[in-house]
Amino acid sequence: MSSRAQDRQPARRTFPVGRRTMLLSAAVLPLGLLTARGASAATLRSAPQARLTLPAPTGHRRTGTVTLHLVDPSRPDPWVPAERARELMIQLWYPAAAADGYPRAPYMTAATARAYEKITSLPALNWPVTAAHLGAPVHQRAGGWPVLLYSHSLGGERFETTSLVQDLASRGYVVVTIDHVHDADVVVLPDGRVATCEVPAPTVDAPTPVTTKEIESRVADVRFVLDQLAVLNGGGNPDHEHRTLPRGLRGALDLRRTGMFGQSDGGSATAHALHVEPRLTAGVNLDGTLWTPQAIAGSDRPLLLFGRQGLDPFEARTWAQFRARQPGPRLQLNLKGSTHDTFTDFAALVPQVAPILGEPPSWVVKGIGTINGPRAVAVERAYIAAFFDAFLNDHSSPLLNGPSPRYPEVTFTR
Repeated sequence: MSSRAQDRQPARRTFPVGRRTMLLSAAVLPLGLLTARGASAATLRSAPQARLTLPAPTGHRRTGTVTLHLVDPSRPDPWVPAERARELMIQLWYPAAAADGYPRAPYMTAATARAYEKITSLPALNWPVTAAHLGAPVHQRAGGWPVLLYSHSLGGERFETTSLVQDLASRGYVVVTIDHVHDADVVVLPDGRVATCEVPAPTVDAPTPVTTKEIESRVADVRFVLDQLAVLNGGGNPDHEHRTLPRGLRGALDLRRTGMFGQSDGGSATAHALHVEPRLTAGVNLDGTLWTPQAIAGSDRPLLLFGRQGLDPFEARTWAQFRARQPGPRLQLNLKGSTHDTFTDFAALVPQVAPILGEPPSWVVKGIGTINGPRAVAVERAYIAAFFDAFLNDHSSPLLNGPSPRYPEVTFTR
């Protein structure tokens, strides 16, 4: 099997930490090997740990967050069709009018953390607390805030790029992160069910019927989410359990200015969605191979390709094909010293977890490359915000014009 196909392995199978989207997957060892190295699981679980942290948002707005459970009765689940209608979990991150009295949201709920640790064979970790406040009222703005949708990596979860997501919310975006149920490794549903990844493991570095189905089902999810955001913006409550929503959501979304971004297969889904969904204005692909003809064909809308320094040959070929065919604005950036996982919260968290697990610096390099993790976060935030500001807010940035001495780690390809 190629290294790229191994990157896309669902981690819950025979190799419980062998897939790139599982937090610490590129670096952490199975607990049996940890024990052999002298760090037992029991010791790791009982030892006091400093709380893991994410870089603070750089925008000047306080942020809030709320989670919704969506059910699409018109579609069966693409991976478990006998189970029930298609279900999704989404989380809104938005500028908040107030924060006092609203607790800060955890990186993931306790139930999700325990399920996640079990499926990845990780010890219990002291996960971050985010900057967003649970259920805080939405800051009102005439015309609403521009909207961004996020699609996770194969077998990833909606929280995998929280550092970037909460930064964009602090800059004045409503960001909607999507759990593609059964395409994610761990999703805990409101009734306590734990949905795991049911996408068959890829075996080749080439489009297959499974890969096509995965991207097309994600795009169908995105279109359904856009429908439900319109309901939400009109004052409705599309949450399946009709749980209480934050004050001020009605009219808070400017759905005329809606972008999308995603990491890995989420980036491929972004490119495909731009081709078929006119409600999307701009997109960002974070190191994702373009698996479908629609993704490669491009659109008249702008797409940023932002990837690691050394793209694998097949991924690089799909990006070159896209650049040759894309009729709309396009830009390719590559981040020196990075890996596939540097475009997730790995960048911030792997260096912090290394000493907890007793791992050397080489372990960190294997996970996120030679670039400094917090520096990678800062660079990614700057360019992604500049891109969406240019095409959703009409705020041009010199960062998009060519190489910048402020960010020498970034190379340009037109």
